[in-house]
Amino acid sequence: MVDAAVRPKTTRPHPRTADANLRIDVARVTDLLMGTWADTRREAREMIKDSAFWRDDALGKDEHRERVLSQLHLLVEKKAVHRAFPKALGGEENNGGNIAGFEELVVADPSLQIKSGVQWGLFGSAILQLGTAEHHAKWLPGVMDLSIPGAFAMTEIGHGSDVAAVGTTATYDPATEEFVINTPFRGATKEYLGNAALHGIAATVFAQLITKGVNHGVHCFYVPLRGDDGKDLPGIGREDDGLKGGLNGIDNGRLSFDHIRIPRTNLLNKYGDVAADGTYSSAIDSPGRRFFTMLGTLVQGRVSLDGAACWASALGLKIAITYATQRRQFDGADGQEVVLLDYGKHQRRLFPRLATTYAQIFAHDEFLQKFDGVFSGRIDTPEDREDLETLAAALKPLSTWHALDTLQEAREACGGAGFMFENRLVGLRADLDIYVTFEGDNNVLLQLVGKRLLTDYAKQFTGKDAAALAKFAVGMTAGKLFHGAGLRQFGQSVVDLGQVSRSVENGLREEQQHQLLAERVQQMVADIAGRLRPAGKDKVLGAQLFNENQAELIEAARAHGELLQWEAFTDALRRIEDPDTKKVLTWLRDLFGLQLIEKHLAWHLINGRLSTQRAAAVSRYIDRLCTRLRPHALDLVDAFGYEPEHVRAPIASGAERRRQDEAREYYAALAASGEAPVLEKTLKKNARR
Repeated sequence: MVDAAVRPKTTRPHPRTADANLRIDVARVTDLLMGTWADTRREAREMIKDSAFWRDDALGKDEHRERVLSQLHLLVEKKAVHRAFPKALGGEENNGGNIAGFEELVVADPSLQIKSGVQWGLFGSAILQLGTAEHHAKWLPGVMDLSIPGAFAMTEIGHGSDVAAVGTTATYDPATEEFVINTPFRGATKEYLGNAALHGIAATVFAQLITKGVNHGVHCFYVPLRGDDGKDLPGIGREDDGLKGGLNGIDNGRLSFDHIRIPRTNLLNKYGDVAADGTYSSAIDSPGRRFFTMLGTLVQGRVSLDGAACWASALGLKIAITYATQRRQFDGADGQEVVLLDYGKHQRRLFPRLATTYAQIFAHDEFLQKFDGVFSGRIDTPEDREDLETLAAALKPLSTWHALDTLQEAREACGGAGFMFENRLVGLRADLDIYVTFEGDNNVLLQLVGKRLLTDYAKQFTGKDAAALAKFAVGMTAGKLFHGAGLRQFGQSVVDLGQVSRSVENGLREEQQHQLLAERVQQMVADIAGRLRPAGKDKVLGAQLFNENQAELIEAARAHGELLQWEAFTDALRRIEDPDTKKVLTWLRDLFGLQLIEKHLAWHLINGRLSTQRAAAVSRYIDRLCTRLRPHALDLVDAFGYEPEHVRAPIASGAERRRQDEAREYYAALAASGEAPVLEKTLKKNARR
């Protein structure tokens, strides 16, 4: 059991900082971070205080898999998996709350979070979102109560993110009114599927639908894998992926199909159907739009990965910053050993990552609101779904990359203690490693965002005169990117504000940060669009030019995602009334914005956005912000709302403080006794006098 003895709730001011007397309203900040579905998050966190949900590090792969399966049954027992399903089947039709609750499982065991996501968020969601009422009634009750554990068979070893090109076929046979599911070559094997190696008894399989000699593109089919006797059906090929780099509580595996026959009605036919005679029909005439509509209904996997990565980063920082306020190393000017977090470099390592985590959590809640709006039907238009897809592709890469970076830096910042498995950082990082390629490789996703930015650029600016551009600029206001992914107005270079000390203090506040971040996106997109323009309708030249600019397009998309996060943080600040809390969180937001500017100083200099003197001052101001934030570090990580049962890291339990206090008391008592040995260097120093 974790020792709950931790610091007092009231912040102890850092004596060397004038701003230490400010007090953060920790409870209010926790409410902001918990977001729209705070009650659901708290309910989930209370549930996973039960050690039955915790990862047991002593277990091997096979035992870990069975433990996680038992935990899924426990989730069913506690009615924690039904939120997104229809009310008619015992669900709540609460899409946002469903995702929020699943994300919280990451602090119990990431394997539990992902396996539950496979069962209910992918396998079950495919039936719910792509099937019709008949399918829902037939299979969803079993999905919900786990009597039908299933796999989500989309990814193939030969195509990965390129779902439109999967090789698996579903060929309709009108003589028997059956589809024949087949894996025609090794590269079409379904791969990396959770629940596939052991536990799955059915799968939602994505395959090329072929009828009357026509390929109508990728559709989804419900395919039984095992019979009532518990044995795999004839023609089902099943292989175990074995030991992986992380998430070994999930039975990932491969599936292949040797001319498996399924009833015509096993086609999940919400967006495309085949009649008994083999005639294909769809309400969506365009095959491309139909495909993207079907995939768009399954976006929640990216949504949940974004949120889980944000909160995993929060947990890592909670551990590392708590430890850094207790661990002492090297004598200071006053002869006392210095707390790690008092070192400027240590602050620089952790505080910008803390600021980024706050920004990403705030952005995720806005993202989750958008998701809930679309899936509840409140704002469900093709444009809204396209915006949601773009947001998912922009934010999931940034949060998952950030989680790996943060957990690694937190591990290093804790030294050897951070490398101990019991302190969770290495295990979390290993488990989250796959998040950067789950649900689409991050670079591929950002390329999707980049293409959207180019499309919006063309729509909004091509052929418009100066007056039209000016009118457009006035209409684009902060926050619009969450409700429509359009670019903001083009701006001019930031004008320096006199001497460097004043310009960095007054010239890179909220308005200027936003201008620099937004203009970088705008200029990069405009430059890329200009370089692509010579291709015209020449597809070969167009492909060549696109490839030449691919890296910069992905970087523009990344900058776009960072702008979204900065804006979400700024939106959150406007909801804070307490002046002290607002001041400290404004510093944290400024740290997030300025570290982004610092990261891309070369671009800002080359493009005339900052003078050399002003660019040099950015880093110095970041250092000053870190110093200001130092007294509030523990409050800022306490605001994540994690209790000892969630943290479960001995180095963040108060044990390190007790060790340090014991050592200091020992040396103080020894000095007071007069029996302390004299240091050799002291003798030599006295001898030279």
